[in-house]
Amino acid sequence: MLVTRYKGEKDYYHGKNECTGILLVNLGTPDQPETASVKRYLAEFLGDPRVVEIPRLVWLAILHGAVLRRRSPITAKLYRSIWMQEGSPLLVYSRRIADAIGANAKRHFSGPVKVELAMRYGNPSIAEGMEKLRQQGARRLLVLPLYPQYSATTTASTFDAVCKELRTWRWIPELRVVNQYHDDSGYIKALASSVERHWHESAKQNYLVMSFHGLPQRNLQQGDPYFCQCHKTARLLAEQLKLSEDQWKITFQSRFGKAQWVQPYTDKSLEKLAKEGVQQVDVICPGFPADCLETLEEMNVENRAIFLEAGGKEYHYIPALNESDEHVNALMDLIEQHIQGWPEASASWNQENTDKAAIQTQAHAKEKGAKL
Repeated sequence: MLVTRYKGEKDYYHGKNECTGILLVNLGTPDQPETASVKRYLAEFLGDPRVVEIPRLVWLAILHGAVLRRRSPITAKLYRSIWMQEGSPLLVYSRRIADAIGANAKRHFSGPVKVELAMRYGNPSIAEGMEKLRQQGARRLLVLPLYPQYSATTTASTFDAVCKELRTWRWIPELRVVNQYHDDSGYIKALASSVERHWHESAKQNYLVMSFHGLPQRNLQQGDPYFCQCHKTARLLAEQLKLSEDQWKITFQSRFGKAQWVQPYTDKSLEKLAKEGVQQVDVICPGFPADCLETLEEMNVENRAIFLEAGGKEYHYIPALNESDEHVNALMDLIEQHIQGWPEASASWNQENTDKAAIQTQAHAKEKGAKL
């Protein structure tokens, strides 16, 4: 008979130090911009039933029979065009965000708050990030998916992976998840600051296109709030920038397959704007907290070409928030909101008192016969 082995602690003892763990999660990336690596990444990503809601056996046959074979070498070439010296842009910028939050957490919170980065697909995995936090004594865990707008394809998939890993743990931590932050004031202000900084540097204000990642229309019709939350983000950002309705537009990019996706499409919209006489556009992707293939290549290269070839004169891509101070501060505010009530977030937390409590716990345990 098989016996389930749960992850425990070989060196457990009463009064052992604890902490709050913050798991930052982004979508993911291949390890290398090569066909084999991209194929593994796409197989994991597109093989997630949360991402593609087609009958499982039918889709897997299509995925492994045709999609991966055709798409992997093309996607690998695109990754090579944006690859940084330190690695994949998404991973590089996400690590910088995590490092900045970790440094801020040390200064901001009275007690120990540990931060780890994970990718939903690829490396470092969610299981790896969670294990690092477990080894550091995280008895309280906040999961912060870097998806401002909720979707079953992103946030819910992250929750699935977190729960899958927790099924292997002997001692489950207190768990909280940031569901979304599409209308968070700090996030909106950070976006507005990035646009205003660009306008200041360019000494002009152009027509603003806000491009979000697309979603199949079917998902919206079945209750996914993503499309509506994107619209709210765009509206709040336009209000923060004091834009009139004829100065901005929301669009959706990165559609895949033959099914209808939410509209208007980014490429078609840029082409139409140019043909209607709009000469200069600024483009921002509010749903992408870190620059990646979809922003650096699709938006800054492919869609730039579409706009210019259709008659446009100037196309300016406004970078993602990445590790900017405004972005990190907004995420820190979110973290503080969501870990309220946990001891490490309390202003009254004190290392000396914690050590005394640990000694008392050990003494009481030994009185009851505990060896450790």
